[in-house]
Amino acid sequence: MHPDLESLRNTTRRHFLKSCPIGLAGMFLGASGASRVFGADDIAHPLAQKTPHFPGRAKNVIYLHMAGSPSNLDMLDYKPELVKFNAKPCPDEFIKGKKFAFTSGVPNLMGSPRTFKQYGESGQWVSDVMPHLGGVVDKLSIIHSMTTDEFNHAPAQLLLYTGSARQGRPSMGSWVTYGLGTGNENLPGFIVLNSGGSNPSAGKNAFGSGFLPTVYQGVQCRSKGDPVLYVSNPKGMARDTRRLSLDALRDLNEIQAAKIGNPETRTRIAQAELAFRMQTSVPGVMDISKEPRHMLDAYGAKPGAASFANNCLLARRLVEQGVRFVQLFDWGWDMHGVNEQLGLGSGLTNKGRQTDKPIVALIKDLEQRGLLDETLIVWGGEFGRTPFREGRTANNAMLGRDHYPDCFSMFMCGGGSKPGPYGETDDLGFGVVKDKVHVHDLQATILHLLGFDHTKLSYRFQGRDYRLTDVHGKPVRGVIA
Repeated sequence: MHPDLESLRNTTRRHFLKSCPIGLAGMFLGASGASRVFGADDIAHPLAQKTPHFPGRAKNVIYLHMAGSPSNLDMLDYKPELVKFNAKPCPDEFIKGKKFAFTSGVPNLMGSPRTFKQYGESGQWVSDVMPHLGGVVDKLSIIHSMTTDEFNHAPAQLLLYTGSARQGRPSMGSWVTYGLGTGNENLPGFIVLNSGGSNPSAGKNAFGSGFLPTVYQGVQCRSKGDPVLYVSNPKGMARDTRRLSLDALRDLNEIQAAKIGNPETRTRIAQAELAFRMQTSVPGVMDISKEPRHMLDAYGAKPGAASFANNCLLARRLVEQGVRFVQLFDWGWDMHGVNEQLGLGSGLTNKGRQTDKPIVALIKDLEQRGLLDETLIVWGGEFGRTPFREGRTANNAMLGRDHYPDCFSMFMCGGGSKPGPYGETDDLGFGVVKDKVHVHDLQATILHLLGFDHTKLSYRFQGRDYRLTDVHGKPVRGVIA
């Protein structure tokens, strides 16, 4: 093509894009079929506070994920009949036609080796793994009838957090931040904290933004060193110098946004500006050494350590500062019985000791500060554990259970949840017999408590309107106050 004609074509394209109030980004988002109408301000300020579909009981979520999946049968779902038939061959009717991760043939039933007690006015059963939890049991909505479709860690975590067992969908925290924005312009809307020495099996997809703009993805923070990687100024660069660099980068991105209209360009601008603001806000909110001694002792927190206790205290500090969704992953709950650390004896005792006290401290701390009513706490894993011994370790000294998707326990606290037990499993813990709750129903319930109709919180991608619950799910009215 002649150079003059090429120049004219480019000029014409630029004129068209500039003549649109918000360029192609606005055209794309405006036709998205999303639950709210987008404008120029939404693109320029994607984390600005937004109004949900109706007034929600909860404003924030703290999700405590016990990665690897704690055994419901050894912690919250007491089965004396299973103890009665301990070591007996599993009845064929319960296992016929089913596949398990690491078990084949006819396994032996296994009653819990843990001691259970009833707590509170509700008389809910809690094992010796979490004795402190018994003291707040009347504040908990314990769901005994959870179920999922996946029996391996990564796909089950993806299904729980993204609504799909495949990679590429936005996570729950991303959906919440997309719908509500952040309560503090100097902090991300979605923050992730890890403990237990490992990331979740699903990796960063468990807190990624998928096809949503990347500004909505979870920001992973650390207990040691810089709270957020690369948030500090590079060595030898002063803050005012970095400001000048960001200004220059922003100008270049603005030119690109005007020419191309890609929404991600605006996202890059927003992320760079947020990172700059975080330089002054994040170190302060992440420094738990400023907490009084009695508060550190209540959580069992130690400044500078990388622990679940520290992360629980940080979670309170973060929601106090307006962070919408705080995700805590704690690895080490995959109790197959392969060794002492991953067995139902001392291994489970140690995990309980690491998490029980901090969880209760978090609940009481939020309540004392008047934040529990507006903060929803969710606790659980990605699936349950079998009522029988795991096949690989059946002859080991250490006791362990296999993965089990058919039923497991979770609990919620605060944020408009209704205290008390919900749902039941059969006498041996093989299946749900009352009020089944699929993970899609859990997702719909969490969104409802935040003020969203889960069928309307959507985003158009590749010609289809997507939502967290996909085409499934309904709010569980029995756990909503």
